[in-house]
Amino acid sequence: MPRRKRNAGSSSDGTEDSDFSTDLEHTDSSESDGTSRRSARVTRSSARLSQSSQDSSPVRNLQSFGTEEPAYSTRRVTRSQQQPTPVTPKKYPLRQTRSSGSETEQAVDFSDRGHLTGKHERHFSISGCPLYHNLSADECKVRAQSRDKQIEERMLSHRQDDNNRHATRHQAPSERQLRYKEKVAELRKKRNSGLSKEQKEKYMEHRQTYGNTREPLLENLTSEYDLDLFRRAQARASEDLEKLRLQGQITEGSNMIKTIAFGRYELDTWYHSPYPEEYARLGRLYMCEFCLKYMKSQTILRRHMAKCVWKHPPGDEIYRKGSISVFEVDGKKNKIYCQNLCLLAKLFLDHKTLYYDVEPFLFYVMTEADSTGCHLIGYFSKEKNSFLNYNVSCILTMPQYMRQGYGKMLIDFSYLLSKVEEKVGSPERPLSDLGLISYRSYWKEVLLRYLHNFQGKEISIKEISQETAVNPVDIVSTLQALQMLKYWKGKHLVLKRQDLIDEWIAKEAKRSNSNKTMDPSCLKWTPPKGT
Repeated sequence: MPRRKRNAGSSSDGTEDSDFSTDLEHTDSSESDGTSRRSARVTRSSARLSQSSQDSSPVRNLQSFGTEEPAYSTRRVTRSQQQPTPVTPKKYPLRQTRSSGSETEQAVDFSDRGHLTGKHERHFSISGCPLYHNLSADECKVRAQSRDKQIEERMLSHRQDDNNRHATRHQAPSERQLRYKEKVAELRKKRNSGLSKEQKEKYMEHRQTYGNTREPLLENLTSEYDLDLFRRAQARASEDLEKLRLQGQITEGSNMIKTIAFGRYELDTWYHSPYPEEYARLGRLYMCEFCLKYMKSQTILRRHMAKCVWKHPPGDEIYRKGSISVFEVDGKKNKIYCQNLCLLAKLFLDHKTLYYDVEPFLFYVMTEADSTGCHLIGYFSKEKNSFLNYNVSCILTMPQYMRQGYGKMLIDFSYLLSKVEEKVGSPERPLSDLGLISYRSYWKEVLLRYLHNFQGKEISIKEISQETAVNPVDIVSTLQALQMLKYWKGKHLVLKRQDLIDEWIAKEAKRSNSNKTMDPSCLKWTPPKGT
């Protein structure tokens, strides 16, 4: 997209930004020297015209006179040839749109040149952009050389200290370390107590001009020593991101999280989830499995886990049998937790569209308890007031617990709640591929169990629906898929296929010792008011 115009600003230390001066020399200069440059170019083009042979055509002359910018590529010259008037070359922004200024402002070229670490010629994310940090590419290189020199001096002094000191267990600080400590204390004492009026106006002007497209000015907010430490940490983090990109863990231009560290598992994601860009571009997230807070690094997660007091989901525990528990979480009372749960679910669901509007929903979270806490197995959500009697809006089983029967437990629990509410329920459409397979398998088991226990001669779809809380439409579709529904002599007949019933009985006998079933007697729950 075309570059929007903006005034050339100044760097954070009060000197003129070299990026702006360099760009202005190559692109748009001030009006005073602009005329002289145009005249010089016209003179050069006239000289080329005089040197051309007599066979040069008028079209060629127009081409020579129209190329006012000799440094542009052949492609851009060709574009100018196709138009009767000279065309200003396009400038492309870095990742995001810059704020535009007045008509008299000069255009500044925000290319991907330079890197915050000063060790790379290009950057691929805003964290490595020198201009975002109010620096130029040359300034970043100078700072990189200064950091390398300090590291070498520190390593040399450490070797000297190790040679001069005895290898005792409790070593006293060396003289150099004591001097450095005193120096740091003096630097921190020099910190200004507050910002002057001019500094505040300068900071406000910078913020109004650039908004979120640039880092705020940080000078005089803290001591120079602490600010230098912060700059070093920024450069180191940017270098780590660059290493991850070169290793293939971060793809240029893609903001899809590829893996998440969740408890003792490392999970590969399936779909894109709209996490904030600063987290999505990392390619790997670290999550607390109890409060579902997402973080950027293992160090931050380790510190969080040392302070996190959560050991189970918020809300009321409405079901417990053995180590399996189900918690009812209100999206209005625990908004942040439910939003994080939805963002996590979107990594493994294709059709999910709800992320932040969680207040109208109740979330039923199934966990498995051990000595460390209640670990997330899966969840399903349902509307507090559903006009179509949907008992499930979204359902998910975590990948590490799939193919173990927990999905059917969640589905069975949703219908158990519908029975307590004395309603007929059905999942909200459309169902995901895995969700459709799970529901069809559950409906099949419910119907075969009902037919196995049924002793009468006439059967009613309505009676099956009232007893099982399954929607009649789902019952009919399942009977048709099992080829148990026939139309004969003007009537619909339900065929009791004994072979399918015997097959189901054999499977139930194998799973008789399994605890992957919901016990209605363990449910302690009353329907919420207004549902």
